[in-house]
Amino acid sequence: MTDRPTNAPEAGLSRRQAMTALGAAAGATFAGAARADAADPYADPAEPGLPPGDMELDLSRTAVVITDPQIDFLREDGVAWGVVGESVQEHGTVENLERLMAAAKATGAQLFISPHWYYPTDHGWKFEGALEKVMHGLKMFDRAGPVDLAGFEDSGADFMPQYKPYIHDGATVIANPHKVYGPQNNDLALQLRKRRIDQVILGGMSANLCVEAHLRDLLENGFEVAVARDATAAAKVPEGDGYLAAIINFRYLANAVWTTDEAVRRLQAG
Repeated sequence: MTDRPTNAPEAGLSRRQAMTALGAAAGATFAGAARADAADPYADPAEPGLPPGDMELDLSRTAVVITDPQIDFLREDGVAWGVVGESVQEHGTVENLERLMAAAKATGAQLFISPHWYYPTDHGWKFEGALEKVMHGLKMFDRAGPVDLAGFEDSGADFMPQYKPYIHDGATVIANPHKVYGPQNNDLALQLRKRRIDQVILGGMSANLCVEAHLRDLLENGFEVAVARDATAAAKVPEGDGYLAAIINFRYLANAVWTTDEAVRRLQAG
């Protein structure tokens, strides 16, 4: 993978050290796929306590929104793979995201990308949350600058190569980068509103961070949101399984929680 831009400030924690430490901790806690309980921890409850959600799509006002479809999350040489890779593979996330993008293009639903990029000036922040510290330490999503694409192609900040035909077709909207987790500081909501879109099928990375943050903000702003539950994934670390945390909250919050199969079927039927 292409090295990070050389003009980005050096962090105290090297990328390799951080990856090694996180991967070792995750491996110790989630050894293989074995669990004491053989049941699927992500399966929907047999007897739900919450009323079922649903959405009837109107494609004229529907968008597929994908957060962070980038190499650092989704490819084996990405800096986060050591902690997200098991979940990505478990849910077929890479393939399911492409299926969502292809379905959007085939059915006329609009495709929006909400990316995560950091520029050298972002490394001047004076305080950070836990995951922000990790991302900045790994130089995750780093770019040379807001108007500088030096070293960007095939770097961790770049989009997965198989997604580029859908993203770079001249019709997909790429929002300004979000800097933490939610879309509050980018123009995603503006771009959706300007197209009179108020229904969203949401997927991307990672489940309990950017996807959930986008879900919450879109709901607060009056959008109807379905989450494609297997078009996302999350880190597994000693502090917990991020995907399990997310799927619980998706059930509580989203207007609908669909598989990618269901989302594609709904788009095709719309």
